[in-house]
Amino acid sequence: MIQAKGYAAQDAQTDLAPWNFERREVGPHDIQIEILFCGVCHSDLHQIKNDWFPGIFPMVPGHEIVGRIVKTGDHVKNFKPGQLAGVGCMVDSCQVCENCKDGLEQYCLEGSTQTYNSNDRAGVPTYGGYSNSIVVREEFVLHVSEKLSLAATAPLLCAGITTYSPLRHWKVGKGHKLAVLGLGGLGHMGVKFGVAFGAEVTVLSTSPSKEAAAKELGAHHFVVTSDPAQLEAVKGSFDFILDTVSAVHDMDMYLSLLRTNGTHICVGVPSEAYAIQPFSLLGGRKSVAGSGIGGIAETQEMLDFCAEHNIVSDIELIDIKDITASYERMLKGDVRYRFVIDMATL
Repeated sequence: MIQAKGYAAQDAQTDLAPWNFERREVGPHDIQIEILFCGVCHSDLHQIKNDWFPGIFPMVPGHEIVGRIVKTGDHVKNFKPGQLAGVGCMVDSCQVCENCKDGLEQYCLEGSTQTYNSNDRAGVPTYGGYSNSIVVREEFVLHVSEKLSLAATAPLLCAGITTYSPLRHWKVGKGHKLAVLGLGGLGHMGVKFGVAFGAEVTVLSTSPSKEAAAKELGAHHFVVTSDPAQLEAVKGSFDFILDTVSAVHDMDMYLSLLRTNGTHICVGVPSEAYAIQPFSLLGGRKSVAGSGIGGIAETQEMLDFCAEHNIVSDIELIDIKDITASYERMLKGDVRYRFVIDMATL
């Protein structure tokens, strides 16, 4: 076994703290990565606090992982030691169901193995990227460009692909009016991709103070959703709303902003169920859809697109000992727009 160290939550009531544990040895199809940076996702906090479902403890969070390959198995073909690599939200799937064969491993019919807070195919708990090293099978490792800031690339493995995938699936682009609801870790990437794809992008936010930042990211318009006059002015105007908000919000009000045949795409995960009146959907043949991350091929496509167009996340680099304070700031929206842990501080 490979000795590893990281930060873990021992249960849902305690803060993250240093923890030593073991990774499996590098098998014939495995890759060992020295983790250099790991992004901090809102879902990390949800999971260590059991907000969505009971967790597997001790829990080492982190699924926005970038680093350098230190060892490869004998049968690994597409990677070699010394290369940069990334690992996102999943580390395995059945690879034989129709979804896996279609490059949709994230929707594996047997259930994909998550990077942490999951059991692998052998029933062993998985541990994430708040650690110094990880071992992953080749099929779930991604090539990372040397062109971009490595730390700022890390959040692309979750925040990036979570917004890229639905925009690609619904073919959002030139001629479309896209509203991005919320301007946080997900939202700011939604703006960057929407603009890069050629859409006319509006940011919807409850915070007037975020307008300048939204425009700096490339947004064409900004609407303060607590202002009735501004809301009235954009009713029935958007082809798509990319909803990145993880707090409870008024879905009926936002559905009124869609055009006929418009689609409201949910990528944020509130802790409570959505409440929607039927007539909000029937009046205009509107749709509410959801999207998770992308498959491995699409995630690689996204990373290549970002390298070509110089797109990374806007980040604040932190010391791992400050993770609990960073969670508190994240809950207050006090970060632009993603915390990333410098694993050299471990």
